Amino acid sequence: MTATRYCSLITIGARGRANARTMDAFAPDEKMVVWFGTNPLSRKVAEIRRNPRVTLYYFDRENQAYVTLHGIARLVNDPQEKLRHWKDVWKTFYPDRDRGYLLIEVRPSSLEVVNTKTGIAGKNPAWDPPSVTFGPPKRKRT
Repeated sequence: MTATRYCSLITIGARGRANARTMDAFAPDEKMVVWFGTNPLSRKVAEIRRNPRVTLYYFDRENQAYVTLHGIARLVNDPQEKLRHWKDVWKTFYPDRDRGYLLIEVRPSSLEVVNTKTGIAGKNPAWDPPSVTFGPPKRKRT
C-alpha cells in the first residue's frame, strides 16, 4: 500500500453500479485507516453518504502485487484533521481549503493481499488470497 502513490476508491452508485476512481491516498496508519482529500460536491461524496461501504484497490505492477481493502468510509470536515491530512501538491485542486476540501476516512473491515514475488498468493483451488479481518475496536476497561 505504501509502494504505490495512487489507489482506486470504489463506491456503489445510486443504481447499484460500482464506480472506481484514482485517488492520491495518505499512507495507512497503524490501524490501517486510510485518508483521502476530495471535493465535497463530488459524486463519490454523494455515494458515500448513501452507502459508506467502500473498497480500496492498490496495484504494484513491478512486484506483481495488490492489496484490496474493504471498509467503511466517513466524511470528515474537521479543520484540524484537514490541516493534518493535506498535501501541498493539492493547492491547485482545492484553492479554498475551508469550503472546497473534504476528507474521507476509511476504516478497514477486511484486507486481501497478493504478492507473487514474495510468494504471497492464493493456494487453494479457488485462488482465494490471504486475508485479514479487522474486528471492532477493543474497549478500555475502567
